[in-house]
Amino acid sequence: MEYTIENEYLKVTVTTRGAQVKSVIRKCDQVEHMWRADPTVWAYHAPILFPHTGKLVDGKLEAKGGIYESGQHGFARNLEHTFLEKTDDTIVLELSSSDETLTRFPYEFRLVSTFFLERDTLHHTLTVENLDEEKLPFGIGFHPGFAIPFDSSHTAADYELRFDEMESPLCLNCLPTGLVQQNHYLLGSNITSIPIDARLFANDSHCMVNLRSKTLGIYEKGTGRGVRCDIAEFPYTLIWSKPGEPQFVCIEPWHSLPSPEGGSTKWEEKPAAAILAPGEAWATTLSTTFVR
Repeated sequence: MEYTIENEYLKVTVTTRGAQVKSVIRKCDQVEHMWRADPTVWAYHAPILFPHTGKLVDGKLEAKGGIYESGQHGFARNLEHTFLEKTDDTIVLELSSSDETLTRFPYEFRLVSTFFLERDTLHHTLTVENLDEEKLPFGIGFHPGFAIPFDSSHTAADYELRFDEMESPLCLNCLPTGLVQQNHYLLGSNITSIPIDARLFANDSHCMVNLRSKTLGIYEKGTGRGVRCDIAEFPYTLIWSKPGEPQFVCIEPWHSLPSPEGGSTKWEEKPAAAILAPGEAWATTLSTTFVR
């Protein structure tokens, strides 16, 4: 199912499959900003990463005396989320533990997605509640894909990523296995922008740590049109697209990382975004502004 909220600035459509933002249309110019989820390229719009981000050692987690298979980024992005409520500016969905999730992740939980529209900004809040009798460690992150170019008169070369502070982005290396390696690299030195081209994502994503910037956005050179994400509260921010001429760029604020190369498959030993006691809740919000 799909649900839509709108105001004088934006029209936003959310799908219950994965609780994804499927469409954001800026009304002043009718630009569609979300990637169309072409399955021949990348079959998602803006997936939620839960209960972990990235890959696990051997694709497995050991917890509560069992061993569970878990693919990249967990399972929330591929499941149907339940509709709870809708107002003029808000949509609320939830994913609760079930017989299906317990075969992959042996914890009782509730994951609530709240989408709130405020002028030209969309806020997406994820709230995790521990419904289990034991402590709940988990990882979580956002993975929105923003379509480029904004119109037929531009190409990918007309866009760049911009920080709001000068940066020398330090990146964790996850090649070649998708697990965090011991070495790292710089994506640039004393820069405020990164050109978007085929070379940028030739070897996959870039996982930036310790950024000073409060925002990171995709901007159209010359016009100032853009999509700006608030990354201030996130320890990791990734950028990614498929190799080749970019048709979209993902800005991915995460609270956790893939497992380290050679690390443990034991869930309680994996670095987590949070560890909730029974009955506790935790929340994070990604705010995205669509700039004219």
